[in-house]
Amino acid sequence: MSTLPLFESMHALSVGMVEAARANAWEQLAALEEEMARLRHEAMRLDAQQDPAAASLSPEDIRHKAELLSQMLENDREIRTHVEPWLESTRKLLSVGVRDRAVRAAYGAFEP
Repeated sequence: MSTLPLFESMHALSVGMVEAARANAWEQLAALEEEMARLRHEAMRLDAQQDPAAASLSPEDIRHKAELLSQMLENDREIRTHVEPWLESTRKLLSVGVRDRAVRAAYGAFEP
């Protein structure tokens, strides 16, 4: 079996991930990432168990697969432009809370 249909599904998921990232729909993005990981794992499993001669793709299919991969990488770059600022602000919020608890604990004002 060819992995090309899996790559087409992964590409469609990556488009959905871009849309979720643009909309700041983090739960939806996380769910799509989980599905992407499942498909990626399945593609790797199929690649590992296939006879290379039996799994050969036509030149047209190879070009199509390469284009899908290229578009998925572009989508990943865009997703990161939306996710990284959100992650940075989350890290800052968490570090402020940790510092605040450390100061309270150091001066005996810690209230769990």
